[in-house]
Amino acid sequence: MTTIAFIGLGHMGRPMAANLARGGFSVLGFDLVPELCEEARAAGVPIAASANEAAEQADIVITMLPAGKHVLAAYRGGDEPGLLEAARPGTLFLDCSTIAVDEARAAAELAVAAGHRALDAPVSGGVVGAEKGTLAFMVGGEPADFAAASPALEAMGARIVHCGGGGLGQAAKVCNNMILGVTQIAVAEAFVLGERLGLSHQALFDVASNASGQCWALTTNCPVPGPVPTSPANNSYEPGFAGALMAKDLGLAEQMIALTGVDAQLGLLAQSRYAAFAAGPGAQQDFSGIINTIREESVEA
Repeated sequence: MTTIAFIGLGHMGRPMAANLARGGFSVLGFDLVPELCEEARAAGVPIAASANEAAEQADIVITMLPAGKHVLAAYRGGDEPGLLEAARPGTLFLDCSTIAVDEARAAAELAVAAGHRALDAPVSGGVVGAEKGTLAFMVGGEPADFAAASPALEAMGARIVHCGGGGLGQAAKVCNNMILGVTQIAVAEAFVLGERLGLSHQALFDVASNASGQCWALTTNCPVPGPVPTSPANNSYEPGFAGALMAKDLGLAEQMIALTGVDAQLGLLAQSRYAAFAAGPGAQQDFSGIINTIREESVEA
């Protein structure tokens, strides 16, 4: 039986680890926050005494951490040995965090230099996708390592795409979320415009969801209550994909835009809008809640 160490048991990591345990893998989880460990234990995830204890016994080490600096620190260690030193030679390191492309490549280089294998595998689908096991994985790394990781990925997701070499999973995630940020703003603006023109939310949804305006930001993450009962708008924009996380992802896109010199005006505008949204209460709301900012900033005719 494949043993998996799962490091990072937050909103995404906990259900992902639980799905692995239900899928027949031997899972050892760990998080620095004791409460998260207890919640994961209650969800059926055995908990190790430390991240290194989990890694020592693992065939695959999965990390789901807030930022690239956390991944690199976990790999390297500090006053105590890091995951790379604790793991057995040849362990497959699978980072599912959303981090910068250069950080993903640096993490992979560290792993390979330490005698291990590495993949970057950021996810799309949010907390609901993590709970249902329907996440999309965008994977970068060697084909043989991708094949080795596929059974574990399939236990957590419904769509797994090998995007190419190291870092290209993160590249795909950055591009995807730039599209998402831009379209969510566009959908929100359209609904506010429809409101001003006297168009009902349902009428606009019925038209756009079956016409050229159809997109995930409309048909799954509809920013107004009613048309899509499962969208966060029906629950005061909770839970969902937090505005702070969208701002973070678009910040990564901004870095890559600057690095490549792409004339991505809409991507940069979306980054600016979500940075402002996440500076206030929007940080904890689903990112579709930006529709309220658009309403507030719209002038009276």
